[in-house]
Amino acid sequence: MVDGTYQQACPQPPFLGRQYESRLRSAQSSHAVSTTTRDHNPSCRPGAGLGAMLFKNPGAAMLLLLSVQLVRSVDIPAVTHEFTAYRMQQYNLQQEKHGCRGAIVVAEGQWVDDPGLNRRCVIMKLPDFTMHRYREALRQNAAAVLILLPSNISAVPQDVIQGFMVTEAETLRNQTLIPVYVAPEDEQLLFMYDQLKMAAAAKGLSILVRVFSSMVITSGFQIIVSNNSPIKPVTDTAIVTLEGVLPGKGEDLPTIVITAHYDSFGLAPWLSYGADSNGSGVAILLELIRLFHQLYSDPRSHAPYHLLFSLTGGGKYNFQGTKRWIEENMDHAESSLLHDSVAFVLCLDTLANGDGLFLHVSRPPKPGTPQYAFIKELEQVVSSRFPWVKLGMVHKKINLGESTVAWEHERYGMRRIPGFTLSHLEDPRSEQRGSILDTISQVDIRKLKRNAVIIAEALARFMYNLSDKGSPKELQVFKGQMEIQDSRLSALMSFLSSVPRATQLLDKEPALLLLVNTLEQQLSRYLQQVLRHTFRPDRREPEITFFDQMNQPMMMYRVKPAAFDLFLGGCITAYLGIIYFAVQQFSQLYTKLTKMAMRSKQQ
Repeated sequence: MVDGTYQQACPQPPFLGRQYESRLRSAQSSHAVSTTTRDHNPSCRPGAGLGAMLFKNPGAAMLLLLSVQLVRSVDIPAVTHEFTAYRMQQYNLQQEKHGCRGAIVVAEGQWVDDPGLNRRCVIMKLPDFTMHRYREALRQNAAAVLILLPSNISAVPQDVIQGFMVTEAETLRNQTLIPVYVAPEDEQLLFMYDQLKMAAAAKGLSILVRVFSSMVITSGFQIIVSNNSPIKPVTDTAIVTLEGVLPGKGEDLPTIVITAHYDSFGLAPWLSYGADSNGSGVAILLELIRLFHQLYSDPRSHAPYHLLFSLTGGGKYNFQGTKRWIEENMDHAESSLLHDSVAFVLCLDTLANGDGLFLHVSRPPKPGTPQYAFIKELEQVVSSRFPWVKLGMVHKKINLGESTVAWEHERYGMRRIPGFTLSHLEDPRSEQRGSILDTISQVDIRKLKRNAVIIAEALARFMYNLSDKGSPKELQVFKGQMEIQDSRLSALMSFLSSVPRATQLLDKEPALLLLVNTLEQQLSRYLQQVLRHTFRPDRREPEITFFDQMNQPMMMYRVKPAAFDLFLGGCITAYLGIIYFAVQQFSQLYTKLTKMAMRSKQQ
């Protein structure tokens, strides 16, 4: 309980309207006493400051309290957002260096079309990543490039996808020193992109608008990769190749080799799902294994050919798995089907799209050879059952002076084993053979099934010599219970494109190890003599070297510029000055309002 003297000297601020009116009248009636007390109480003198005014004018305290709450409610944007970013490929293929050599990022974010990119982290969306913009960022010595990848690739227009793939392929052919990252879009990253774009657009306006925009509307963003450890080479990457056999009926039989590489490639390894290239080739190979296993299970349909199936690793890196597997079979193994008569090697690569099929050969096959006979069967199947499909042959000689080969069959051609690659792509340097946008959404299951039917029927007609027994339209081998099923192909494609299959990740991550093990189990279910070959690079002179730090935790700090603090401080000072003036004049204002109210009542 507060004593009466202090109550008279400094009345407590009221909180209800009626109490305020009664206490105000009481304070006015004891004006002489309170004036004397204030003269002896320094805290209640007129010059004591804002605190004295609050006690002199209890209602003003209410006004100041509301103003303080309003100031406290001002939210200065300062958000920290952590996300995972995936670094661009970095590898050495023999003496050639590819990809980006940097990983550390500490820079301010900047929109891609902003003229000042020097020492900035350039933020791009998928349509922004063009060769012109990328080269401009390099020319201006940008600190880093961050590409925002949409979660729904199927909603992206095809022309945008095609343009991105072209830039992606061109970028990967060379090396760059600046870090290049890809991150899936989220709400915070899209907000950053919009803010940076707004700030860049404001630079074309008047100076006053630009200053106001930079201080009030737009935000600044700092992009940081906190990992400062140096990039290290990975020297123990294992490349796994799987093989299995369906033995033919008879002795001294020729062998047909059917192969496909299962790894993927793209701008960032952790985002390389390789649905068409080359999940489609693997899916068709697995379906051929199932179909011909059923034919070979019946003695009446056991063909006079050995079928050797192989799934090779390292295909995206100069077909290292194929090269080492051929060397092991030809140079080190005492007995191998590759030592015997090989009719031809059929390589399956990128077969889930397109309106055509192209046979890529190192030398045109001569009439009378098994390779020539199989191609004729392909032509008959296409012309009779799929006349709208364009079937062509692309001849490319093997250039031993080149450091890389274009197709897998060239590895066999160097050892004088006849073969060819079947693909819907005509150009071996097509950007569709290695892109992070090669996802399941880009696969056409109907075209994948069509190509599987063409290959299976042509292969069966060649092996069982069915040319003289009916046209491919009249005599179909794979129908009824042996028909190629859309649901099975869809399931295989979903399985293969569910995880990234980049070579440098396949022997490091448990989920990716499980994928290779599952492929081996699938071969063991239908084939005999299933073998697993694991190849590691020579540490002294490795043909291929990968590097670590392919995915990094990245931080985005959203802050207002320093000018915003000055602007906000000026606004708060002006606001408090107005409140202070209102508090000082509150008694006079209230007295005038009270007199006016009393006059209106008397009238």
